[in-house]
Amino acid sequence: MNTKRLFGRLAAATLVFSVFGLTAQAQIKPHRVPAYSGQAPARSSYSKPAASATDGVKIGIRAGVNVADWSGDAVQSVLDLAEYTNGAVTKEMRTGFHAGLYATLPLGPRFAIEPGVLYSEKGVVLNGRIPLEQFDFLNARVTATARMAYLDVPLLAKAYLTEGLYLYGGPQASFLLSGNARVQAGALGFAALNRDFDVKNQFRPVDFALTGGLGYQFQNGLGLSAGYDYGLSSLDKNNRFDAQNRVIKAAVNFSF
Repeated sequence: MNTKRLFGRLAAATLVFSVFGLTAQAQIKPHRVPAYSGQAPARSSYSKPAASATDGVKIGIRAGVNVADWSGDAVQSVLDLAEYTNGAVTKEMRTGFHAGLYATLPLGPRFAIEPGVLYSEKGVVLNGRIPLEQFDFLNARVTATARMAYLDVPLLAKAYLTEGLYLYGGPQASFLLSGNARVQAGALGFAALNRDFDVKNQFRPVDFALTGGLGYQFQNGLGLSAGYDYGLSSLDKNNRFDAQNRVIKAAVNFSF
């Protein structure tokens, strides 16, 4: 074999092995141990994100407080009467509760449908007294409380503004479970009357409303919400008076 050709091949092989060796050495990064500073290394402050509509189908329970009232011509007549009686007749909201089940069905990354079933207390409170100063010493008062219980069936649309924070709204059908008027009367600190009257058959069996509000759902399943029910139907089935349900709701829920 020609000596020059042999040296040429050896030089080429040496060049190839040198290139591969430098390339491999450049890809290997040496691990440097940081100098000890006397302080513990900082830990990552990772926090789990809040819930969104992409978390899948959820079943949950919800419970909270109702602050209920009636609105309409009949209620306005009571308020007008109060003006003529110098405050002898007053109207107050009735406090109750609601509780039930719901299912959250995602439709996309930021939207969901949520049907539910809730037991819900509604109504109103009317207070009256003798509007004459000479009878003030009697402290004679009458309180009439409309105690209505419904099975609310809302169908809500939920739109997530950010992770966990959402707006909701939709129609609601409410089925009347019970209705009574509690009348309490007394004077001089003594109760003269405390009686419940069944008035369910005087009210419409189904009430329709629009409901909406704001809520926040945490990743651990806990959630908070607040909303408002705006009744659309007149409550009296015989059309003798015009009144609609109005309910402020605040609730805590848990999704499984």
